[in-house]
Amino acid sequence: MRLFLALLAGGLFGTGLHLSGMTDTQKVLGFLDLFGAWDPTLMFVMGGAIVPMAIAWAATRGRSPLVGGTFPAKPDAKLDPRLISGAVMFGIGWGLVGLCPGPALASLSYGGTSGIIFFFAMVIGMWFAPRVLRLLDRPAAAE
Repeated sequence: MRLFLALLAGGLFGTGLHLSGMTDTQKVLGFLDLFGAWDPTLMFVMGGAIVPMAIAWAATRGRSPLVGGTFPAKPDAKLDPRLISGAVMFGIGWGLVGLCPGPALASLSYGGTSGIIFFFAMVIGMWFAPRVLRLLDRPAAAE
């Protein structure tokens, strides 16, 4: 049942990305082009995600999932260097290419080499990130 619900949720998410145009890199880059042909529609897509998520956080307080397990805890609101540097790197990648992980995965269904190249680069980056963080988190060796 959990696998079926995960497939259903992923399919719904991918359909939403496709219908909203978020798998179109030009639409995303148009949102980031503040001084050119700015396209504000991404704000509505983000609002369409933030509002239901805020309601879901409120509705799940004190409850447990229907298919077992527990709901994840609310993220820590503390801004630290790891969060800020990760957000900056994510934003730079998003701005350069016009895709983030969800739309990148959904765009694989379109075919073409650019989406495949981006997807593999993203997977390699995800593989390297924890290793780099472990190196950065190590205390500096006394000299």
